[in-house]
Amino acid sequence: MHYEAIVIGVSSGGLNAMKILFSLLPEGFSTPIIIVQHIGTRSENIWIKLLNDKSNVEIKEADEKEIIEKGKVYIAPPNYHLLIEKNKTFSLTVDERVNFARPSIDVLFETAAEAYQEKLIGVVLTGSNNDGSQGLKRIKEYGGLAIIQDHETAESPYMPAIAIETIQPDYILPLEDIVKLLIMIDKNKDKSE
Repeated sequence: MHYEAIVIGVSSGGLNAMKILFSLLPEGFSTPIIIVQHIGTRSENIWIKLLNDKSNVEIKEADEKEIIEKGKVYIAPPNYHLLIEKNKTFSLTVDERVNFARPSIDVLFETAAEAYQEKLIGVVLTGSNNDGSQGLKRIKEYGGLAIIQDHETAESPYMPAIAIETIQPDYILPLEDIVKLLIMIDKNKDKSE
């Protein structure tokens, strides 16, 4: 299957998880990655600079109406829901919190599922609430690939455990193995293009 995008939801323990993720992704990784990390409403993007310093791929905050490009990693800005439109651009909203969060993982996942349908990979990583479960379920309903971090290996196991209870994922893996799987899928996609 040729996947066009990867969406990742992460909460408590997310900074450490993303450090691992981005240190392992190789230069030339082409599938765009869109991330919701639960962060404080006044958080500055210094942590994005820190991640960029350890990464082989470009990481940036998503902007309103920005076109999603290959080879980039986009992170939802603080205090905005990040939505993906059918034309593969971003929208930012300050609608009510979903699962006590803004940005909400479910909001990103559900809109991404509608935009990419079966060509989407959804990943739920470490976290301490139930955000992401319903969105990952929607990704599966559209025929996309659902990956959940093994909750026994997550810094905060609650969010992946709830996701595992909610849906039948395609994969339950430790973080390092999730990265290996994403790299393999991305390489196979490049061969088929």
